[in-house]
Amino acid sequence: MNAPLQGHTVSKPIAAAQALLSVDNVSLEYRTPQRVVRATHQVSFEVDPADRFVLLGPSGCGKSTLLKAAAGFIQPVEGEIRLQGQRVDAPGPDRIVVFQEFDQLPPWKTVKQNVMFPLLASKTLKRKEAEARALHYLQKVGLAAFADAYPHTLSGGMKARVAIARALAMQPKILLMDEPFAALDALTRRKMQEELLLLWEEVRFTLLFVTHSIEEALVVGNRILLLSPHPGRVRAEVHSHQYDLHSLGGVAFQESARRIHRLLFDEGQSAQTEHELGFADIRIAY
Repeated sequence: MNAPLQGHTVSKPIAAAQALLSVDNVSLEYRTPQRVVRATHQVSFEVDPADRFVLLGPSGCGKSTLLKAAAGFIQPVEGEIRLQGQRVDAPGPDRIVVFQEFDQLPPWKTVKQNVMFPLLASKTLKRKEAEARALHYLQKVGLAAFADAYPHTLSGGMKARVAIARALAMQPKILLMDEPFAALDALTRRKMQEELLLLWEEVRFTLLFVTHSIEEALVVGNRILLLSPHPGRVRAEVHSHQYDLHSLGGVAFQESARRIHRLLFDEGQSAQTEHELGFADIRIAY
């Protein structure tokens, strides 16, 4: 879906299509003991089915807060979020979140039991069917041999794969991932990015992914929404479907990373034309 960003002038308006997730003019706030802080201001974007949509911005720009709002954990103070046209006002099994910390896996449950747990707790499936589905998704993430292992015996990367298997087993309409690989070492992080993309090629799930790494955004996403420093506002949207892990280190990849950095942090950059920026497909919010 390449419709203009609502509430903004963009560089390349294109005919609208039906979106899976619509974020319309959303402002989010949270309270501290001293004051109310605005995390995002009038943010709009749309995610299509099978998109790998990335929210990218510096720390404190509200990207994780936006993800939590899409999950239904936080209510906007302005605007609304809709999933297939229905307003999001509470968490639900149609939106599953994978967080950065993998200690969310109950240590007293085996890998298989961890994957089965939300299926049983939500009464989505009976035990026999839940076990079969859990084993199916553990096979997809390469952990079928560890079904009876406990989380404390797993590496960080393996725990990440269990969390992804548990999320996909619920077969959500959209998978929400909040910097899921940030705590991993560089080699494991790259391996997890590769496995996520291979899994997407097979399952074609819809992904909303949060990161503050420009390189990870270019690798993981096919569309990237750039958010300004606090409070988060839409700076631009970039299409990055031409890149993958094999693009890392390439001249074009590095130049795109530099251009995104300028879009994120250089005042006045958004006034440049698409030709000057060198992107094949970009929309600028003014």
